[in-house]
Amino acid sequence: MKAYLFASLLLFSFPLTAQETSEEKVPEEKEKKNLFTVDAQLLTRGEVRKGGMPSKDGGTPDENLAAFILEHTSLSVGYERGGLSAKITAYHEGVWGMAGDGDFNIYEAWANLKAKNGLFACVGRQELCYDDERILGNNNMAIIDAVSHDALKLGYEGHGHKVHAAVAYNQNPENMYGGSYYINGAKIYKTMQTVWYHYDIPKVPIGASLLFMNIGLQNGTQKDYHTAYQQLYGAYVTYKPKHFDVEASFYRQSGKSTLPREQRQGELPIKAWMASIKATYHINDDYSVYAGYDYLSGDKEFVVPGQGMFGMVQHKEINSFTSPFGSSHKFYGAMDFFYVSSYFGTFSPGLQDLYAGGNLKPLKGMDINASYHFMGITSDVPNLKKPLGHQIALSIRYKFWDFVSVSAGYSFMHGTETMERLKRSTDKRQLHWGWLMLNVNPQIFKLKW
Repeated sequence: MKAYLFASLLLFSFPLTAQETSEEKVPEEKEKKNLFTVDAQLLTRGEVRKGGMPSKDGGTPDENLAAFILEHTSLSVGYERGGLSAKITAYHEGVWGMAGDGDFNIYEAWANLKAKNGLFACVGRQELCYDDERILGNNNMAIIDAVSHDALKLGYEGHGHKVHAAVAYNQNPENMYGGSYYINGAKIYKTMQTVWYHYDIPKVPIGASLLFMNIGLQNGTQKDYHTAYQQLYGAYVTYKPKHFDVEASFYRQSGKSTLPREQRQGELPIKAWMASIKATYHINDDYSVYAGYDYLSGDKEFVVPGQGMFGMVQHKEINSFTSPFGSSHKFYGAMDFFYVSSYFGTFSPGLQDLYAGGNLKPLKGMDINASYHFMGITSDVPNLKKPLGHQIALSIRYKFWDFVSVSAGYSFMHGTETMERLKRSTDKRQLHWGWLMLNVNPQIFKLKW
């Protein structure tokens, strides 16, 4: 009996031993350290507009119906190996039927080196997107005016802390041997220094960011120019418990402006600020509602002269808040009427935006957003009330596949007399904007070795 048991154990254990031995002889697969990807995007958006949009030279808006088709085509090549990553994105942008070849450019061309201790360095043309992108973002909805920067970015990320420092210095090729004058280049600024710090509090759903920017802009002529520096600094805070999201921000602007000498008084001091708050309630994974308020300071003694007349106000300082690198389309209404360039002249009466809306996902792959905005100015304008009008917006997006989506939107604004005067418009305050967009962004190649 003992001999039988011994033989049985030996018989059953042999194949297991043989299997283990055979598995040990299989060589381990070599780790693939290199990743190469090629991504494409073909975006086409048709738009219909009527009323309210100023002309390129700042003149009277054209109130006739305008219809056109925008296109954006880009090709991105990416590479990763260990702590090295790099990306190059080339693109073409334009309007169907435009003269010439449209706008060809390199949107991104950067290399990033990251150490195991969290330190990193990124150099080249790159996006700078922080927090809610109100101050620094890519502004990608404005197809032809997306934002990237030629910069060196150094930083650290780890243990809930993120610190980024970016510096940029721009130059026109023709001035490489003739000084440092820079105007009408690819970027609006000569120099820029930015420091961003973010901290997530452990075990508490609170995140806080601090931002400081110093921007140098030049004006004048090749032989007689000067650089004026302006500063933008502030904070952004989020609180995200289980069903609520609350976010708030506050920023100030100081320093000097760069008004053209032949147009205004040269440089003027800047004293401006803005504040915002937004609360979102998530009913469930498919439904949410939100409400918020934005306040952007405006210039004192703001005056808009009548048609064919010039303003006579002598300003002593700039009080209107501006955000030159933000994703502005995300804020202040989808119709994009209330940026600094939307008003007559260099100055702005500020903006108040009280809004509410909701998001829903009725079907898999479908997103719907509806919003209402009540807008007004913040400055006191003689003989005008502060309300600008009401704006409603509806947008819908349906994702057919992981790389194909169709979206559409419609916005309508009913303006006030203040709206008409500030935009030097003679329309009947019925402003429309509709669009339909196809976005195809496949990853066409991926290789590991």
